[in-house]
Amino acid sequence: MSILIYAESENRKLKKTAFEVASYAFAIGKKMDMDVAAVTINADSPESLGDYGVKKVLNIQNDKLNTFNVENYAEVISKAAKEVNAGIIVVSQSANAKYLAPLLSINLEAGYASNVVELPHTEDGFQVKRNVFTNKAFGMAEISTDIKIIGLSTNAFGVHDNNVNAEVSDFNPELPSTDLKVESVDKNTDKVSIADAEIVVSAGRGLKGPENWGMIEDLANVLGAATACSKPVSDMGWRSHGEHVGQTGKPVASNLYIAIGISGAIQHLAGINASKTKVVINTDEEAPFFKAADYGIVGDAFEVVPQLIEKLKDFKASNA
Repeated sequence: MSILIYAESENRKLKKTAFEVASYAFAIGKKMDMDVAAVTINADSPESLGDYGVKKVLNIQNDKLNTFNVENYAEVISKAAKEVNAGIIVVSQSANAKYLAPLLSINLEAGYASNVVELPHTEDGFQVKRNVFTNKAFGMAEISTDIKIIGLSTNAFGVHDNNVNAEVSDFNPELPSTDLKVESVDKNTDKVSIADAEIVVSAGRGLKGPENWGMIEDLANVLGAATACSKPVSDMGWRSHGEHVGQTGKPVASNLYIAIGISGAIQHLAGINASKTKVVINTDEEAPFFKAADYGIVGDAFEVVPQLIEKLKDFKASNA
């Protein structure tokens, strides 16, 4: 048996989550003496997965799969799992993968555990540690089916070099006869996507209007970060809904989350709890976000952020 990963891509470029999932799968394989295979869909440079421990890549190139369709994707990945005799399948916790994994579970009669944060415990069965209750606690889950599906929480394991020679082969499974159409796709045009970002700079109503978002983008550019916003900001049309993070928006599990002018409603905190370090800038010292923050600055964003940008630029220049 082998381990299969679904290596996600966007605009033909493999995502960072693909390399994290590959690194995680390699560590499982080393522990359980299993090789790692990957399936890619319309991705360039699939051989690069070998840098992270993937020995075999099933490379699917099909224009009908250019737009994500969960039924079609689940069908071809299920066929890839059978092709490599996969006993374990690892996917990310992206929005697409959350739709995909349950269908894979049905197709393959496999148990599925989401939000996994550690390598499985295999001494007595197969148990995984998961984030539960919107990242407020951990729980242990046992997968007892022959085929096991793991949804790896973003940034839970990291990306690690495990150089092997990846054998890339074309894979052309037959698609289902149904051709479901997607009417529209809302894409975030940021240079760094929220899902892949190590750092996220987020802002709320404290910015007073969309015309003031330039300094948020400047700070994000200096840090190589993605920009995000609170729900009221996207509801008012200041920023696109693709940037809305929180329980009802996109979840964030970045290494650093900077919240500027966001009070910290419970729905917002639930969506960003998995972030490792949280920094809050707010004029209101009683803002709920400060209770969840690792670091806090009580101050006016219009004074603090420009100074922070200049200090970061100076730091980068002196360490270039």
